[in-house]
Amino acid sequence: MRERARAAVAEITGRAPIEVRQLSGGDTAAAFEVRLADGATVFAKTAPATMPGAIAAEAASLAWLAEPGSVAVPAVHGHTDRWLVTAHITTAAPTPQAAERLGRELAELHAAGAPAFGAAPPGGPADAWIGLAPMRNEPAEQWPSCYARWRIEPYLRRAVDTGTLSAAEGSVISQVCTEIDDLAGPAEPPARLHGDLWSGNVHWGADRAWLIDPAAHGGHRETDLAMLRLFGCPHLDRILAAYQEVSPLAEGWERRIGLHQLFPLLVHTVLFGGGYAAQAVSAARSALR
Repeated sequence: MRERARAAVAEITGRAPIEVRQLSGGDTAAAFEVRLADGATVFAKTAPATMPGAIAAEAASLAWLAEPGSVAVPAVHGHTDRWLVTAHITTAAPTPQAAERLGRELAELHAAGAPAFGAAPPGGPADAWIGLAPMRNEPAEQWPSCYARWRIEPYLRRAVDTGTLSAAEGSVISQVCTEIDDLAGPAEPPARLHGDLWSGNVHWGADRAWLIDPAAHGGHRETDLAMLRLFGCPHLDRILAAYQEVSPLAEGWERRIGLHQLFPLLVHTVLFGGGYAAQAVSAARSALR
């Protein structure tokens, strides 16, 4: 695999790799740190053949998130159908200052907007991915119906069909879709979302946080923030406070955390089963209170 990475980096960058080191971790792809003959270091990753369009979707997502000049994302050097090469970002310890900066930058990113709820990034495929799960991007005028149809129902059906969720558990989540117009809170314009903003996709650098592995689309800004809370994030209180200073959240946002966490929890239920099914039902019940 290292030789494939070497060849892909040479093809994409036009520069000669002299050292290729495979990195650990990552659910969806093999990843490599590649040192080039000119002294630069790049990051390369490949997606499996079972995930068509994943690399194109990620490249389009990174470009779209970079466009407003708010959040830090790795620069894309280029890609093929199977390989993506970006700038390599060194790792540092998270700091309160970097967290506050991230909060302000996220607010600016979300405010940059999207053409519609559910819209894919320009040039990105409608059939995209979130982790190992397929994710359909279909533009819609209203967030509640878009979220229910494309971010809850496909994963709910799959989880019930496979027995990961019981029919009774599935009915609790279906009730959220039925009542979502009343649960969604005040209407907001489409935000430009990272789309898979769990803590593992926040890469802490020397003086700021970098966002990696996006599943970008137009959505509700509270979804990104709920994902950050779902699996824990260093200095989350600083991130949220700084975000609120730039772009205050609508009243009742804390009551809607479960609603917005339902999407990633159902994705994890489909992919990994286990305790995620119970967490998804708990999130649904929280949303319905």
